[in-house]
Amino acid sequence: MAALPVFRWHLAPDGYATRRQLRARNLRPGGQGVAAQLERPCRRRPPLIAYLYRVDLAKPVRPMTPARWAALAKANAARRTCPSCRLDAGYVISPSLGTCSPCAYPDPYGPEGTA
Repeated sequence: MAALPVFRWHLAPDGYATRRQLRARNLRPGGQGVAAQLERPCRRRPPLIAYLYRVDLAKPVRPMTPARWAALAKANAARRTCPSCRLDAGYVISPSLGTCSPCAYPDPYGPEGTA
């Protein structure tokens, strides 16, 4: 297995791009392997690594179909639904809490607000 070419941060030649840079151009890696990597030096830590793909081998992003839009909407609704009270919280529920804020922190004074 051949070693990947390594470039310093901001010094990659034209023709290479990260996944985010490909996506900004409406492209995707399209099954190609990593072509090179960038290294950003950090003090007292291992360097940060960014993988690069060849732009000429990238393929266009697949368009969203109505079925994909429906699946995405269903997944987002599931992330907003509280497992305790089964209500739509109106925001994505934090995985650390696991429930909506009213279920995680019930009001100790009751609905009237007095003790």
